[in-house]
Amino acid sequence: MLKHAQSEGLETVWDRHEKMQPQCGFGQLGLCCRNCAMGPCRIDPFGDGPSEGICGATADIIAARHLVRMIAAGASAHSDHGRDTVHTLKMVAEDENCDYQIRDEAKLRRLAEELDIETEGKSVREIAGAVAEVCAGEFGRQDGKITFTARAPEEQQRRWREHGVVPRGIDREVVEIMHRTNIGVDNDPVNLILQGVRSALADGWGGSMIATDLSDVLFRTPNWIVSYANLGILDPEKVNIIVHGHEPTLSEMIVAATQDPEMIELAESKGAKGINLGGMCCTANEILMRHGVPLAGNFLQQELAIGTGLVDAMIVDVQCIFPSLGKIAQRYHTKFISTSPKAKFPYAEHIEFDESRALDIAKEIVRGAIENMPNRKKTSVNLPEMTKPLVAGFTAENIYIALGGRYRPSYRPLNDAIMAGRLRGVAAVVGCNTPKVKLDYGHIEMTKELLANDVLVATTGCSAIAGAKAGFLCPEAAMEYAGKGIQEVCRAVGIPPVLHLGSCVDNSRILVVLSNMVAEGGLGDSIGDLPAAGAAPEWMSEKAVAIGFYVVASGGFTVLGESFPIEGAKGVYDFVTEGIEEYFGGKFAFEGDPIKAARLMIDHIDVKRADLKLPGPMYEVPYAPKTQTGTTAVA
Repeated sequence: MLKHAQSEGLETVWDRHEKMQPQCGFGQLGLCCRNCAMGPCRIDPFGDGPSEGICGATADIIAARHLVRMIAAGASAHSDHGRDTVHTLKMVAEDENCDYQIRDEAKLRRLAEELDIETEGKSVREIAGAVAEVCAGEFGRQDGKITFTARAPEEQQRRWREHGVVPRGIDREVVEIMHRTNIGVDNDPVNLILQGVRSALADGWGGSMIATDLSDVLFRTPNWIVSYANLGILDPEKVNIIVHGHEPTLSEMIVAATQDPEMIELAESKGAKGINLGGMCCTANEILMRHGVPLAGNFLQQELAIGTGLVDAMIVDVQCIFPSLGKIAQRYHTKFISTSPKAKFPYAEHIEFDESRALDIAKEIVRGAIENMPNRKKTSVNLPEMTKPLVAGFTAENIYIALGGRYRPSYRPLNDAIMAGRLRGVAAVVGCNTPKVKLDYGHIEMTKELLANDVLVATTGCSAIAGAKAGFLCPEAAMEYAGKGIQEVCRAVGIPPVLHLGSCVDNSRILVVLSNMVAEGGLGDSIGDLPAAGAAPEWMSEKAVAIGFYVVASGGFTVLGESFPIEGAKGVYDFVTEGIEEYFGGKFAFEGDPIKAARLMIDHIDVKRADLKLPGPMYEVPYAPKTQTGTTAVA
């Protein structure tokens, strides 16, 4: 597709990245500040120029301010997603004619019980209203703690209390970051980062977790489902619609509209053999795991999808959407439609989505795509006929069943496999794409290395789509890519070696899975004790910064493919890569080579196995553990 784009004279994200070279070195090191109008200021990394900003801020203060503001933005994005989901649940509770419905009543009742809501004698809608009210209160809470933090292991909660980072209201923590980073307020780098941690925890155990749980209630808790991935899912004989963004309130209704007999009949009247819906980015993961809608691609493929000449409408809501799409769509026949009042774009047709008229608006959008199909230019069509099969739809709930069976659901088989050395450990490979790295290279090579060394992988977001395109998300992949231990586990329970757990907001599912492993017993008292690690080998979004910090603060060792913009601030860099571990049990490492990064994760897993006095890997592995107490070196 890149060769095709070049032949068409189409400028893509890779071209713009090339034009931007060399990128600002001061910015990459975190040594420039625009937090007031006395500047902008910059610190000389070589020591020949200024060592402080005009106000006296040092490199560590400046870098810490920038870092926690990134956390605030990232936490705001995912938590605002959660707020919109709460709003939708409230609508369902108040309007019996609402287009949305409660799809998982059992999960609603479990949440009500967890939130101390009385359900006896109440209707489903009354329970939904009470749950929505309590969850809405989590955003504006001024004191106390976010309710779902109680899901974390008690040892982790103790660490949070000890260091004063138990999150209160989601909005309060974000606002406090913005206050503290204003000129002349908080000028202690560690104190600033701890408030960043508090805000990140408010997202991971608050806003993001609310978004995931209430999406399950409204749209159905995912279950195992088969589908396909890559741009080859587009169909020249059908109307092709792609939904792109993050909020399932829109995409769920687009799914319903494309299945409406009236819309199908209209498509056939235009000469199409039906309507073909595909997903892009995290919206793709949302509708994949609930409806089996195929994945068109991840973040960096959005321009290339339009470049196939086959997309009759690209429908977007919020987050990770290129402003370039409208300009590119003008080169083709594609309708580029924005839907959120929070996110408007150049050259887009704006059809504002209103949950109170959700299905009618979705039908209007789908109708426009159908009527646009005859405008397709055959000479511009270039379809790469590439797809891969996949299995998606794993959750913290159904992993119980996958491991232990319907009659004996349990995490025991997973813990036992780790304790015996059949599985070396578990890893989460998540996050974005960046044009700084060959597309998907970091995700694919890291995952291969982990699998070969018997580390079971969970994945979300654009990384999950990378894994799908590489063929990792089907059970047969274990035989091709994984070590003997994973092969035995996958054969026994019929799962892929890489488990798709959803969109980026669903990293909260991974927190629950890890907490369940601790609760099952035998692998320590906290997430920080587990033989587990996380990575975002191609991160680019501020959301990834917030995710990274709530994982580290929950005890997880996290490897990123690129450093935060803090390398010019030694104190901040040392704290996030070493010092923070004493506080929470987790820390960051930065490594751009995905093989080396995977081995950092494996080394960490081996250390945790040694601390738990577990044996080394049961079978021969290509990357041998270092000889130490509790482990066995394997050739």
